[in-house]
Amino acid sequence: MEAAAEQKLSGGGVTKPRMSYSRELELKTTLRELVVYIIFLFTLCLVTFGMVSTNMFHLNEVMSRLFLEQASAEDEGIDFNSIRNVADFWKFVEGPLLDGLSWDKWYGNLTSDLQENRSHIYYENLMLGVAQVRQLKVRNNTCSTYPYFQNFTKDCYPKYRYRSEDKSDFGLKNGSEWKYSFAASLSPWYWGEVGFYSSGGYIFTLPKSKEKSREKLEFLRKNGWLTRGTRVVFIDFSTYNANVNLFCIIRLVVEFPATGGVIPSSRIYSVKLLRYVTFYDYFLASCEIAFCLFIITFIIQELIEIKKLKMEYFRSVWNWLDLLLVVVSILAIGFNIYRTMAVSLLMEKLLSDENVYPDFYFLAFWQILYDNMIAICVFFAFMKIFKFVSFNKTMTQLSSTLSRCASNICGFAVMFFIIFFAYAQFSYLVFGPQVKDFSTFPNCIFSQFRIVLGDFNFLIIEVNRILGPIYFISFVFFVFFILLNMFLAIINDTYSEVKADFAGIPSQEIHIKDLVRQSCNNTLVKLRLKKPEVENLERKEFSSTKRKDISKLSKRSSGNEKKLRSRKGRKHHLRIPPDNTEPGAASQSSVSPAEFQQLLEYTAELEEELNNANAKLNRIMKSMQQMKEFSGMTDE
Repeated sequence: MEAAAEQKLSGGGVTKPRMSYSRELELKTTLRELVVYIIFLFTLCLVTFGMVSTNMFHLNEVMSRLFLEQASAEDEGIDFNSIRNVADFWKFVEGPLLDGLSWDKWYGNLTSDLQENRSHIYYENLMLGVAQVRQLKVRNNTCSTYPYFQNFTKDCYPKYRYRSEDKSDFGLKNGSEWKYSFAASLSPWYWGEVGFYSSGGYIFTLPKSKEKSREKLEFLRKNGWLTRGTRVVFIDFSTYNANVNLFCIIRLVVEFPATGGVIPSSRIYSVKLLRYVTFYDYFLASCEIAFCLFIITFIIQELIEIKKLKMEYFRSVWNWLDLLLVVVSILAIGFNIYRTMAVSLLMEKLLSDENVYPDFYFLAFWQILYDNMIAICVFFAFMKIFKFVSFNKTMTQLSSTLSRCASNICGFAVMFFIIFFAYAQFSYLVFGPQVKDFSTFPNCIFSQFRIVLGDFNFLIIEVNRILGPIYFISFVFFVFFILLNMFLAIINDTYSEVKADFAGIPSQEIHIKDLVRQSCNNTLVKLRLKKPEVENLERKEFSSTKRKDISKLSKRSSGNEKKLRSRKGRKHHLRIPPDNTEPGAASQSSVSPAEFQQLLEYTAELEEELNNANAKLNRIMKSMQQMKEFSGMTDE
């Protein structure tokens, strides 16, 4: 009865395209899966965005302003970003750094007994423990020198490598700052601007007192703690803001490359390590449990499909996307469990002694890994929505276009990247030594993409007045005007062909709003909030209006009506009244509601087969016409 009711649009007499009963069942199943998946996606978004807030950005912003941009008038306006040599480094750590770490006054320049021996940065961020300073060095004579210059240079300190790292005692040799300290095996290494640095080094901490810290830094400066072999210095400290329940882990990095000079950089992370504090946090915990249950269900479903389809399973792109989503989700869950266990085990130990540096950078590292993994998971989860809306005509045309032109795009991509990488190699060799945007081969690739998008400063490549303009003009001409337009032409031409093919096939899609309306009606009926429409349809199914619709369907397939009657007549004898059947006579018909439903299904399937045959004939006629035109051109 519902299938009969769906044949007419609400409020009008226009007949909708009829689809097969199996297709309708498939779409209803897809809609149910889509509803379940939307619930999963909503749960995932709650888990993900429940850990992120704008407070993180604001906290990072104020900390970066204080420690990276704040300068001291006594030290010639030196801030962290303006460090250029060793002397600037000492001026920064003895001036702006200590000023930022030591907040010994409360509001109105008053000293509170509660704040004694504690520093509250910006009055709101509690300094956890003390700050730590660590350096890494390389050994002398661990690089190769050309024989002609061996008599002129007796010392040779290479760029940082783990094999050339200096681990011997130096200087006064009477403290941790003069003796090498090994780090734990799980401590993360640091990827800097010019090197990849280990977690050990020569370490010392700054006392809580500002004056004692300045005296210690002065002592180290005068006794040559920084040497020619120094390659990097790390300054680490952590704060906690109870107002927003956020930890801020700050790492200031000063690299001393083998070329001389200084390269400053920084890492500031605001993370929520204490997860379950408020009622909303416990609600997010329940969402995390629901997310884990969803992933377990998805794993079982995928295993069942793999067992059922075997190798056919791996031929579908959507199945690969499902596997990728499951794998990324499992990794995210693993990172979250490890990070939660590490916080619960290490938090009390890290905060036990206020005069020791608490290594929250280790916890922040795993929290950032978890955030990155869950972000990738959310991305692929949203991409999977296309799988459920693929029955829509527009989405089908899009997917058909991409699949049909995939081979042409792959061939074009080979040609495009040959030319693109040729220009990248050229720009690296010509402009690399002078221009930062072309200093490395990856930078050349990114810069060329910026040229394509129009975000590029032409003046920087005028360091070579001849090859610079030639490179820029030829690259824009070949890549932007020719290759990119070829790419668009391939897609446009393929889309036109697909659209023409779909125009010859009658639309048999069912709109999502129709399926949602049906599902809502069924739900209301089950909840007894609405009377079932089936009863009304049974009363009116043999009315004159419905009989006219049936007669129209029978006329449309009049050539195959006898075959349909013979197929059904073996079991039941169906009598279809003519168009002028009166309502009273219709009510006395021997056609039952079940037979009426079957007749509609058989008629719709027959109509679908005829439409498919008609579409194939249209394609054959089109091919014959093209062959005839081609043969005519050959004869000429």
